[in-house]
Amino acid sequence: MERIYIGMGSNLADPAEQLRSAIEALAQLPQSSLIGVSAFYQSDSLLPGQPRYTNAVAALDSTLAPLVLLDALQAIENDQGRERLERWGPRTLDLDILLFGDRLIDEPRLKVPHYHMQERAFVLYPLAELAPADLCLADGRTLAELLGACPFVGLERLPAR
Repeated sequence: MERIYIGMGSNLADPAEQLRSAIEALAQLPQSSLIGVSAFYQSDSLLPGQPRYTNAVAALDSTLAPLVLLDALQAIENDQGRERLERWGPRTLDLDILLFGDRLIDEPRLKVPHYHMQERAFVLYPLAELAPADLCLADGRTLAELLGACPFVGLERLPAR
């Protein structure tokens, strides 16, 4: 089993409910156990003119291969109405593999650690609820170092769900 962290986000069709449905689907993945889920956070979209996002991070222990897990996550997105019309457009659900154990993955369809996660408070702060501060990324940086360089700005931690 490897510990995998999944970033979750939605800004369409009742985003909090989209995340709750995704959590239920993650709990049903084969060869996997859902270990925990962070609080939900709201943040502005990275692009102007889009609705605010609701984000969270899930921790999963799994024996699934990275691309098999990616396919399963994309199936969950599709089941929840995800349309891939534009790369940075609004979405019902976005599920991203942030970290896959201590692996460094550079495949055409999958890059792990997830690109730009170190710059995104809406990823790092929910991740910090589940992962130890001394969690070390493949490049040697710790989660604590990333948090120190990424202020809690523009985030709103939502009340318990």
